[in-house]
Amino acid sequence: MNRHLSARSVAVIRITALLLATASLAGCGILPKQETLALYRPEPTIAVDAAWPQANWQLQIARPYADAMHDSARILVRPQPGELQVYKGAAWTLPAPDLVLDTLLRAFADSGKLAGVARRGEGVSAQYELLLDLRRFESDYDGGTTPGARIEIGARLVHNAGNRVVASRVFDVTVATDGTDVVQVNRAFERALGDATSQLIGWTLSEGSQDSSRKRRAAEMNIEGAP
Repeated sequence: MNRHLSARSVAVIRITALLLATASLAGCGILPKQETLALYRPEPTIAVDAAWPQANWQLQIARPYADAMHDSARILVRPQPGELQVYKGAAWTLPAPDLVLDTLLRAFADSGKLAGVARRGEGVSAQYELLLDLRRFESDYDGGTTPGARIEIGARLVHNAGNRVVASRVFDVTVATDGTDVVQVNRAFERALGDATSQLIGWTLSEGSQDSSRKRRAAEMNIEGAP
């Protein structure tokens, strides 16, 4: 037999040995068992409000900032003030900031009220940008026997030319659940996310349109007053 094995033969032998060792460990129950997760995703239906203004500008939305606990796919529960836990065996399909961002993008696009909307980084030349801080996305008992789905979002609308803050506001929405089961909690989050999204859209369109109108009037006055 050739005493000098090729590098490829040695690699094959090593991989085979590793696979056999792993299989042996799994059979002996040494490797930890993976947790079985039930996945949830709140998917609210946002109705177009007739009071929302029609905008002729484009908007980009940055992924919401969140702390380490909220920038996660685990479903948070606050049994009492100052304490955060997670629902065992349950998770969102995406981290909470991405759930908020996807819902906003889809709702803005479906509304037909903007000339265009995109997430930051997609190369769209937008006049305005929506910056968001996701402060709460959790099931909050708040001293009761059943929790409420609470979503708190800090929002800033920025005019990209000059990086000027047009307006800022905090949206804080809580929707009561019908019980303590995660399925019922998810339904409450669906309603809360829909409510928060509707408020955000109406506020963004109103503030952006007012700012755009002011800039247009100022430009027209400058043109009329020019020698």
